[in-house]
Amino acid sequence: MNKPIFQLVDELPTSGLTVSMLNALDFIAPGEWQNTVGFVNTIKTVTGESDEDLIQQIGERAIYLYNDRSQGYQRAMWLYQTVDTTDKALGAAALANKVGEQIPLFGFLSAVTPKPDKAQTIDLCLKLVVELVAFCQINGIPGDSIGDFAAALGEYSGESFIRMAALVCVDGLIPLGPDFINKVLSRLNQTSPQELQQNSTFQTIQDSIPGDSPGSKLNFIGESFDSVKGWMGGLVAQNNLTPQKVVGNLQSFMEFSDDKLDYLAAFLDVATNYYEHTGTQTLARRLIERAVAEI
Repeated sequence: MNKPIFQLVDELPTSGLTVSMLNALDFIAPGEWQNTVGFVNTIKTVTGESDEDLIQQIGERAIYLYNDRSQGYQRAMWLYQTVDTTDKALGAAALANKVGEQIPLFGFLSAVTPKPDKAQTIDLCLKLVVELVAFCQINGIPGDSIGDFAAALGEYSGESFIRMAALVCVDGLIPLGPDFINKVLSRLNQTSPQELQQNSTFQTIQDSIPGDSPGSKLNFIGESFDSVKGWMGGLVAQNNLTPQKVVGNLQSFMEFSDDKLDYLAAFLDVATNYYEHTGTQTLARRLIERAVAEI
């Protein structure tokens, strides 16, 4: 990690495609997420404090906690950043695959790029596992605590909630359709450890996933998804979410046709970094809350 936490929070954008996309998903829980940026501003927002000396103390303690490598904060940040970075490669691969299907000259691309649905399934599941592992790192609990994570998911709010809502909408509903939960479970059962090892995101983060072999890591991924399918299904049902409803809200800031959802999903993969953006906000909030408690 080559940037201090205050710099990461200070550099969060106030506008752009990622922010527009997250704002467009506000219809799921109006007012749940505010794009809080800036380290000092975040301290003030989280704590309600206005005393400059106390704000300084809180900030210094939060920075100290983040820099303490015996804590899991830097690892969590790396995971949030990494899953978005490799995500862009998957989006590019999905676009290349579409080119391969439609333009004979580039037909060879279909043979060397992953099928979008399979790539999207693994992408969604790895993002979920990153959320689980980062949750454990931030809270100082064992990284395989699926039950603790699943229980905490019901209490998610703010930037953590909008991140999971985006996962359901952008990585689930839009590319895989209204039955994405069953599709993911089915495709996971058809995925071999060898296929998982070929995935660029998995290659990068595999050491952070519990399990002593690709097979056991694949099992952990499957168990993780299975543990949250009820929450995901509940979110979809409570908000009557469909790909068309999500797309209708996204069209508030970009134009595209409804019959190009696979292109849209790939474009959003390449053009946004909502995991890193909201993950930075989550991490800053947890650090500040802990710093306040310790002062």
